[in-house]
Formats: sequence, C-alpha cells, structure tokens
Amino acid sequence: MANPVVAIVGRPNVGKSTLFNRIVGERLAIVEDVPGVTRDRLYSKAEWLGKPFHLIDTGGIDFDDHDELLESIRNQAELAIDEADVIIFVVDGTVGITDQDQDVARMLFRSKKPVILAVNKIDNPQRLNDVYEFYSLGMGDPFPISGAHATGIGDLLDEVIKHFPEYNDDEYDDDVIRVSLIGRPNVGKSSLVNALLGEERVIVSDIAGTTRDAIDTPFTFKGQEYVLIDTAGMRKRGKVYESTEKYSVMRALRAMERSDVVLVVINGEEGVIEQDKKVAGYAHEAGRGVIIVVNKWDAVEKDERTMNKFIADIREEFKYLSYAPILFVSAKTKQRVQMILPKVAQVAEQHALRIATPVLNDLIHEATTVTPPPSDKGRRLRINYATQVAVKPPTFVLFVNDTELMHFSYQRYLENKIREAFPLEGTPIRILVRNKSE
Repeated sequence: MANPVVAIVGRPNVGKSTLFNRIVGERLAIVEDVPGVTRDRLYSKAEWLGKPFHLIDTGGIDFDDHDELLESIRNQAELAIDEADVIIFVVDGTVGITDQDQDVARMLFRSKKPVILAVNKIDNPQRLNDVYEFYSLGMGDPFPISGAHATGIGDLLDEVIKHFPEYNDDEYDDDVIRVSLIGRPNVGKSSLVNALLGEERVIVSDIAGTTRDAIDTPFTFKGQEYVLIDTAGMRKRGKVYESTEKYSVMRALRAMERSDVVLVVINGEEGVIEQDKKVAGYAHEAGRGVIIVVNKWDAVEKDERTMNKFIADIREEFKYLSYAPILFVSAKTKQRVQMILPKVAQVAEQHALRIATPVLNDLIHEATTVTPPPSDKGRRLRINYATQVAVKPPTFVLFVNDTELMHFSYQRYLENKIREAFPLEGTPIRILVRNKSE
C-alpha cells in the first residue's frame, strides 16, 4: 500500500521545519531563524494513531522575491503540493496575515487539495485571540499550535488524517507481479520502459490505469501477468520533475510501496555515484525484491575485465544489496533486455517464498551446532524456536532465551545460512529476535 503524503507549506520563516521535526520526532530539518534556510524538500515517514504517512517539509514560498534560489524553492514547494494528498498551511500567529500568506492561500485553493490551516507560535493562552483573523483566509477552522512547545499538534494531526484518501489495495490479483523502475535522472528509465513494453512477445493491455498519480501499465509476458508502475519523470510532467528535482523521491517511494520487485537503474557510462546509493537504499528499506540494472552498457568501452570490475564496484558500494542480481543491458540496442522479465519473475517468486517451520528449525539447529552462538559473561544464547511470520519479504522470528545475547554478527551468520539453503536471490529477508516469553 502506498502511504498518503502530507506537505507542510507556507511563506518563509513561519516555523515549518520546527513543525516537521516535531511531527517526525527527530531534528532532521535545519531550524534557523533566517528565511530560506530549508532550501530543498525534506522527506520522512511519520505516523499518527496507527496511520503511517510521508511528510514533506518545503522551503518558504515567496512570490515577491525573484532571486534564483527563492524561485527554485517555490518550484519545489509547488511540486510538493502536486504530490501531496493533504497540505498543512503554516502561518505565523504573532505577525498576522501578510500579503504573502494570501498569495500562498490562492495557490492552495487552485490545488483543490485538502488544506489544514496551522497558526504557529501560539505559545500561551493569551495568544489564542490572535487566531481569529486567520478565518479570513477562507481555509476553515484554523488550528492554534506551537511547533516549538509541541502544543496543539495532536489536534492538528487528528484533522489531517481525517482527509487521507481511501486506497484500494485489491486492484490487482495476487498472482500479478508489480514492477517499478527507480533511479536518478538520465539513467534511461523511460527508454528501458519502452524497450520492455516494445518486445514482440509482450502483450500490452488496453486497460487504462492511473492509480495515485502513477501510471500503471498491465501487460502479459510468457503467460505471466505484470503491472509496470511508473515512477518519477517517466510520463507525467517528466521534464519538469527531473529538471527541477535531483530526484523525485516521493513519487518513487510511493511506487515502491506498491511493487513486488524494484529495478534499480544505473547509468553504465557514469558508474555508481552517491545518488545511486540513496536511491537503492530506499528499495532495500522498503523490503522489496531488488534487481540492479546497469543500462547504457553499449556505450561503455570494454575489455574482458570491465564487467567483473563493475560488479565488484557495485558489490562494494551496495553492500546491503549483496542479495540483488545484476543485469547489464542497453535499452537503445535491446542488448539483454529480454533477460529482465524472467529475472523479475524469479525474484518475485523468491520474495514470496514460504519455508515450512520444521524445515526452518532443522536448518537453525544445524547452523547452531556447526557454529555455536557466542557467550557473554558466562551466558550463552539459546535459540528455542524459529518460524516464518510473513512473506514479501520473507520474515522470520527467532525465539531465544535472551535477546540481548544475540549479536548482529551471529544474526548475519544465520541469515547467510538461510540464504545458502533456500533460493532467496533478489529478496531481502528480515530476522526478528524475541524473548521466549513473548
């Protein structure tokens, strides 16, 4: 399921970043009493009353200043509004309504999105009377809050979650494989999509699908049904998204949340760069099946060592994706493109693999016999029981005598043993450790 998106917007210096930090519970945004400090969108996951969502912090919207940086901030904020399901419009209760507030309000009216008006810096009861003038903005009841003192945040979030859209998670049958492509701009995602859908053996469905602002393309390949979930810059306002943003993170996150398998696309001409690692990290953290696709391989000058060196570089840079297969392709020449969908089907199957409890416990017993768990101050870890509790990704619970005795290195050893015994290429696995009493 793709989580809803909430954007915090407003003119500069009204306390948006302070509110963002308060909601996510971490000091992720730079908070400084200088307009324009939040120069880019900042994203984080948040949750209220059991409902998870993505939160976007934006730079201040300033319609009066034509400085190039402020123009960029305004574009970022407009894109955040475009991506959002619900918008928190922050104003400064100590200043009152400004012309800029009214400009922002007009922009938000045009968005036709649910807007919750938060009057910030209401730090004590004596300031509550300052709230009433904000009714004139026409945004409904204003919510008095203090981001700095955490007052009124609960009431604000109660109202926000009332406006979350109802998503239909049963739009496709369980046997349909959902695939998304992610990657920074100019790695060839769009060309790769066209190459995949242009294969003669691919039957493209004429069912038009637009779900949560992502364009879904159902198709069939060798009898297997797939859905290709479009991500940032492929079709909708592609040039705007990819030229204005380094990477349309939020759209990619939402596509990944709906995917079984994610293709992490890298530009073979440029090799691995820092932004690639950030992009791939999202796929890993989302728990999806992952295939690393090195595109534009036709343009790379090669000798007999080039591919092996590239593989070694990827394994070094993406240590957390050691389980992910690597394909070298060219969307332009169609080189090895035919290998992608069979590999997707294989990874999807392993992503949904379920291991019988007796078989799993026999494996854990054998692993602990060959390499006994370490001891700490005379106490040794004992694994009493193991069971698989979920798929997509395969998730296992180990019941032990004391969770504090489980060292991360031994947990990694057990994960490697599970991977050696079962076909789990392309999928992360999760191991949860619980006390026996739980």
